[in-house]
Amino acid sequence: MRAKVAVREHDPITAARFWLFIALVALATLMAAGLAAGTAHARSAPDSFADLAERLSPAVVNVSTTQNVVSDRGPDMPQFPPGSPFEEFFRDFFDRHGEGGGSNGMPAPSRRATSLGSGFIIDPSGLVVTNNHVIQDADEISIILYDDTVLNAEVLGRDAKTDLALLQVKSDRKLPFVEFGDSDAARVGDWVMAIGNPFGLGGSVTAGIISAKTRDIQAGPYDSFIQTDASINRGNSGGPLFNMRGEVIGINTAIFSPTGGSVGIGFAVPSSLANQVLADLREYGRTRRGWLGVRIQSVTDEIAESLGLENSQGALVASVQPDSPAQGAGIRPGDVVIAFNDRPITEMRRLPAIVAETEIGEQVPVTVWRDGRRQTLKVTVAEMEEEEEQAAAPAPPPQSGIAPTAISPLGLSVTALTPELRERFGLEEATNGVVITDVASNGPAAEKGVAAGDIIVEVNQTPVTNADEIRSQLGKAREAGRRSVLLLVQGRTGMRFVAVNVAEG
Repeated sequence: MRAKVAVREHDPITAARFWLFIALVALATLMAAGLAAGTAHARSAPDSFADLAERLSPAVVNVSTTQNVVSDRGPDMPQFPPGSPFEEFFRDFFDRHGEGGGSNGMPAPSRRATSLGSGFIIDPSGLVVTNNHVIQDADEISIILYDDTVLNAEVLGRDAKTDLALLQVKSDRKLPFVEFGDSDAARVGDWVMAIGNPFGLGGSVTAGIISAKTRDIQAGPYDSFIQTDASINRGNSGGPLFNMRGEVIGINTAIFSPTGGSVGIGFAVPSSLANQVLADLREYGRTRRGWLGVRIQSVTDEIAESLGLENSQGALVASVQPDSPAQGAGIRPGDVVIAFNDRPITEMRRLPAIVAETEIGEQVPVTVWRDGRRQTLKVTVAEMEEEEEQAAAPAPPPQSGIAPTAISPLGLSVTALTPELRERFGLEEATNGVVITDVASNGPAAEKGVAAGDIIVEVNQTPVTNADEIRSQLGKAREAGRRSVLLLVQGRTGMRFVAVNVAEG
C-alpha cells in the first residue's frame, strides 16, 4: 500500500512544511550532483603509484657517458735539497721524457671521466630521449636498460637551446617505450611522477604536483618550463615526468638548489615544446626553426601608454633586418606584435617561441598595433640561420663644434647629426636623427639608460632631425594627455625603444 501525504488547504502550516521538505530534497539532489561533477574534474590523490611505476619503469633508462680528459699538467718533479745528486738525475729523466707538454716536460696524462644521467625510450626501434648536457662532449655513450642490459648509443641529433638530445640504440628485441602526452592540457596542481637515475642509483620513482607552468629560468631563448615539487636530483636530468595516465608531459632538466640536492623546485621541458624539436632531430639531425627577422623588446606600461595600447602585452619591434620575412611583410620598427598566426602574444618572449614552432615556408597572419589601431599583415616564415651579432654603436660622446640644445622635459641635450659625426661614429648616410651630447644624471632619460652618444631617431614614431622637431612632438603628446613619449634610440646595443615620462617636465 502506497502511503499518501494529505495536505489540507485550510492548514497553511502543514502545507508550508510539505513544500519546505520538497525544496530541501531538491537542494540536496542538486548539491550531490554538483559534488559528483566536481569530483569528476578534480581527481583525488592516488592511493598508490605502484601500478604506474611498474608499467612505466622498463622504458626509463640510465645514460652513461665517458670522456677522455687530458690533464693540463703532469707529475711534479720531486723536491730535493740543493746540490743533491738526485736532483740532477730526475731533471735528466724529465728532460728525456718530456715531449708530451705536461709540467716539468712530462707528457700530459689523460683520464676517463664518467657521468650518469637519465633518459627514456619513445620508440620500440630504440629511440632514446635525454638532455643535451647529459651527453655533451662525450666520447662514448651507453644506455643501461631496466634489466641491466648495456647498449651502445649513437647521437641522432641534439639541440642546445632546448637542452634536448635524441639517441639511437640497436637491440635484437623490441624495446619497451612510452608516449608523449599534452603538456598544455596539464594544470597547476595536477599529480605527476618522475622516474630517473639520481646519483647513479637508477630506477628511482618520486611523485609530486605541478607547481607552475611556463617558467622562464633564463636557461635559453625558448624557456617555458614545467615546475614540479616531485623530487629531482643530479642524475635525473633527461628523465621523464609523467601524468597520471602514464604519458610523458615533460623532460626533467634542471633544479633550483642552494645545496645541490632537491629542495622541491625542479624544472622540466614541456612535451609541447619537445615534440617538434625531437621530430626535427629524427628527420634532419638538427632543429629547423622559423625566423621572422626582427629585434624586439618588452612593452612596458609607459610604452603602452605612449602608443595608446590598453595594456602592456605584445612584443615591440625595435628593428627589422634587411631582406628578412618581416621586412617583406611590411613590419616596421615601432609596430607592436600582438598576435602571430592567430595566437596572442601575451608577453615579449612568447613571440620567438611561437615563430620558432611555425612551419618553414608557411604564410601566416601577423596582427600589429600601428598608428593607434590593429593591422593584419601576411608573413612567410623562413628558416632560422645562425644569429648575427649586433654591431655595437660608438660609446664616446660627440664633439661637433655645434652648440647643443637642451631638451629639459627629457633631461638631455642634443645636436644635429653632421657629416663629421657620421664619420666619427661610422654611420651610414641613411641614418638620421639627433645626437645626445649630455644626459642629466637625475633626469627622466637617465633613468631609462639613455646615454651621451646615443642617437634619437624618432619621437612618438615620427622621425626627428633637430631639437625643434623633438619639442614639437613633446607638445603633441601633452595635448593628447599622454604622460610619456616614445623615443627610438640607436645605442651601443642597436636600436631600442624607450618610453620617457615627461609629465613632470
